[in-house]
Amino acid sequence: MSLKRLSSVLIPTSSFSTSHYSFKIGHVLNKSRSFTDSDLLAYAKLTQDSNPLHFDSEFAQRYGYNDRIVHGMLIAALFPQIIASHFFKLPVYIGEEVVAEVKALNIKPNKDRYLSKLSTKCYKNGELLCINGEAMALLPTLTMDVEGEESL
Repeated sequence: MSLKRLSSVLIPTSSFSTSHYSFKIGHVLNKSRSFTDSDLLAYAKLTQDSNPLHFDSEFAQRYGYNDRIVHGMLIAALFPQIIASHFFKLPVYIGEEVVAEVKALNIKPNKDRYLSKLSTKCYKNGELLCINGEAMALLPTLTMDVEGEESL
């Protein structure tokens, strides 16, 4: 079976000719990128995620990594670039409240951490689903700080 690879480039809206493809099973869309220190700093400032795994080489090495690691959600930001550039999505407008929901679907011990499969959803205006997906996360602990968080 051969896989058709579709380019994941943004097509300017001012373009006079646009190619259209029918997305089918087996088609692959991709995008590549290398992340810089500036990317990590900007992301950390925006999200307030200053985990030393991202900024301290010695700390990261103590936890079994070769060096500092890129934020997982920063890497995952490549997916919307691909999807949004090719397919319609339910937009969230400035000022609309968005509620993010992460639900544990499966948790398995993995050495001194936990591999967790998560359902990820975002709702706008209380009930309209605007993002629906799944994620895998390697958690250092199952103990959570739930102050200010709602859970069922």
